[in-house]
Amino acid sequence: MRKSISVTFFSMVSTLMLLGIVVMGASEWVLFNQYFARERYDALDEVVNVTQRAASYFVEEAALPEGDELDALNTKLEIIGESAEAYLFFTDTDGNILLASDAKKMQGDAVPSALLAKADAAPENYHVFGTLDGVLEEKTYVSIHPIENIQGDGSCSGYLFLCSSGERLREFRYQFLSNFFLSACLMLLVASLFTKRLMGRLTDPLQKITDAAQRFGGGDLSVRVEGVEGEGEVADLARTFNTMAGNIQMNDNSRGQFMGNIAHELRTPMTTIKGFIDGILDGTIPPEMQNHYLQLVSEETGRLARLIQNMLDLSKLESGEYQVNARMFNIWETLTGVALSAEQRINDGMIEIEGLTMDEKVLVYADPDLIHQVAYNLLDNAIKFTPAGGTIRFGVEKLGPDVEVSIWNSGQGISPEALPYVFERFYKEDRSRGLHARGAGLGLNICKVLVNLAGGQIRVESQQGEWCRFVFTLPAQAPNPGGMKRLPDESGRPGAVEDPASMRPVQ
Repeated sequence: MRKSISVTFFSMVSTLMLLGIVVMGASEWVLFNQYFARERYDALDEVVNVTQRAASYFVEEAALPEGDELDALNTKLEIIGESAEAYLFFTDTDGNILLASDAKKMQGDAVPSALLAKADAAPENYHVFGTLDGVLEEKTYVSIHPIENIQGDGSCSGYLFLCSSGERLREFRYQFLSNFFLSACLMLLVASLFTKRLMGRLTDPLQKITDAAQRFGGGDLSVRVEGVEGEGEVADLARTFNTMAGNIQMNDNSRGQFMGNIAHELRTPMTTIKGFIDGILDGTIPPEMQNHYLQLVSEETGRLARLIQNMLDLSKLESGEYQVNARMFNIWETLTGVALSAEQRINDGMIEIEGLTMDEKVLVYADPDLIHQVAYNLLDNAIKFTPAGGTIRFGVEKLGPDVEVSIWNSGQGISPEALPYVFERFYKEDRSRGLHARGAGLGLNICKVLVNLAGGQIRVESQQGEWCRFVFTLPAQAPNPGGMKRLPDESGRPGAVEDPASMRPVQ
């Protein structure tokens, strides 16, 4: 059976309290018994001093007084007994009872000799709790005092027994147990109310979090934990859950939007390709126009292939599957190579290239393949939106620990409202960005991912209707320029270290 936190906590608290009450009660019981016995024995010992002289004379005579003398003695003994809440009796050296202040309490005639021997061996009065082997009718506190001879020679002439009934102890035990049980019940009741209140403050927020988690697990991604404020672990848990839920919902929305965009981008070229091929097959497109439409099919197929490749690249980058192999290289060589690969498109668009140089050498620390793709995507974007007769300008500038690379192009530019969104996935707005209608909206997003992966930043600047400029930064040197310090191995020779970028040994 599943137990809730409140039930478990209450059971634990109740168990601990019961154990505490039992231990406290047991300790108090032992202490009281010891105190009560000590108090009784002390009271009896005080009576010994009062009765010792009379007892010595009486025992020495070994005979009962008669007449008024006996009445007087009985009266004296009763008075002494009542003053100490006790009764007493005398025995001779053999243990035979000679006189008792309360004969009703006596059931035997003689005290066992073994008990008398213990009394003789005691340095002071001998104390015992019991019936003296049946001499007394109930368990009693007894103080035994050997009586010296009246001649004072140290010999024993008899024994004085002072007794205090154990009835008071029994009464106290009953009262103690009654009060203890009542107090324990009251403490448990108060603890139960307190625990319920405390657990309510603890479990109510946890229940809210549990309910929210169950609804969230059931598919309601909009659910949040409400009403849990303040500080502490539970409040932190609620805030963490809300943050997690928000991130998951945002990722889910992004995933849904991403899949919708993918479906749209895939559907458009597939529909175009199917329409052209169907037109050729059913004769709608005349034979003399078929080559033209086949060329369009080829272009759409190429667009489709690039879209799929871009999505594969993004998937590898975001999953961490791509192995970054950073090294020092000349950024101008990469920019020049990218420009040469697009030479035909640049010439067809009658675009003028400025800023490229082979005479300058600027080193950056990054993966050359990643930066080549960044430069290619940015140049491709610039070619698409540079009008005939326009200009594309390359720039490289070293700024402290970074190198700033820029690709500028004349043209329509980007509106200020659209600038914050140009690097978002599948963002296309021809009116504001001048993006090519046949673009997928993934190229700039890939550029941002690649530049961030290289340890740099990317931004865009634009003057609407005049120009647009993409700028990205790269580290100008390795994390430890000149190589990491090699510590000597056991033989004293410098050991190999690992390049933090490639994670390969450096020799």
